[in-house]
Amino acid sequence: MKDVMGIINLNENEMYMEKLTLHRPLAAMPFAGRYRLIDFALSNMVNAGIRNVGILVQDKYRALMDHLRSGKEWDLDRKWEGLYILPPFQNSLAMQSVKGEMGNFYSNLDYIRNSRQKYVLVTGTAMVCNIDFNRVLAFHQQQDADITLVYKEWESPEEDCRLCNVIKTDGTGRVTDMQINPATSRQTKSCLEMYLMQRDLLIELIESCASRGEHSMVQDGIMRNIGRLKIYGYAFQGYLARIHSTQDYYRHSMNLLAPEVWRDLFLRSGIIYTKVKDGAPTQYKESSRVVNSLVASSCIIEGQVENSILFRGVKVHRGAYIKDCIIMQKSEICENAVVENVICDKDVHITGGKNLKGEKSYPFVIAKGTVI
Repeated sequence: MKDVMGIINLNENEMYMEKLTLHRPLAAMPFAGRYRLIDFALSNMVNAGIRNVGILVQDKYRALMDHLRSGKEWDLDRKWEGLYILPPFQNSLAMQSVKGEMGNFYSNLDYIRNSRQKYVLVTGTAMVCNIDFNRVLAFHQQQDADITLVYKEWESPEEDCRLCNVIKTDGTGRVTDMQINPATSRQTKSCLEMYLMQRDLLIELIESCASRGEHSMVQDGIMRNIGRLKIYGYAFQGYLARIHSTQDYYRHSMNLLAPEVWRDLFLRSGIIYTKVKDGAPTQYKESSRVVNSLVASSCIIEGQVENSILFRGVKVHRGAYIKDCIIMQKSEICENAVVENVICDKDVHITGGKNLKGEKSYPFVIAKGTVI
């Protein structure tokens, strides 16, 4: 896919992520012990041979830049092309009438124009999966499509189609209807916020929407052109983790404890890369007991851990009991503390003897740097 450039659009809804995205974009959310959500979109592109990737950032992107650095881990630290961070223009007269998602595309139109690839693949980071984009390109060319949308079909609309874009296709796979974030829908095909088109067409859509003061690429650029353009849907068959809310994040994180889910998400079409940190192996003391858990490096475990995910540098003291929890980097659970159905953000310190319990359907979230 050397003739395809990638754009990762970080204009994503973080409303239901509560405290977890106060100081970071959704793309920088820690996931699976040592990864960030953006690792999946970026790795999928790199595994498909894409070597020109632009990231349309919005705000709070310091943590993201710290994670990505030069793009070395994804082989994108190149003299030509590679990884680009694309912030929106600020206080520009040209931007006063073009806001939101479309404003960010319009701000970086020169980057898109100056790229040499024929096609553009646009994706977000909220849909976590391991997908082969080579197959998407082959489908796009076979159908002679103007735009190809990637979708996942569910057994029932209630399963995972709530508050996401859904489509309807005919027998040939052509998109005949589309709904934007419906509260209820009979359609079972949810969009993965991934679409492929020729670069010239993307430029045309951006300029057309900007000239009318429109702000959404999907709603104003794609949905309104269903009758005019040949828009097809490509069905993704693998495991999909849609991170839309704190509950979604917790549920899909816990699903990773099933080996078949982990293999599908991390090995299906290629390896998922992330920022390398050289740390010591985790220490399991004599008093420790760990059952069915994902534990990253540099942890020190003296207590009990069950059905949980521990990120790098977590300390679990003697007598502490952790069950069905997500404990992020450098957090510390002190002696005889009990935590269950809890999400601890980075650098959380739970003092000895505390008993914290959430519900599986509504986990208790502890904000970054909190001491309890």
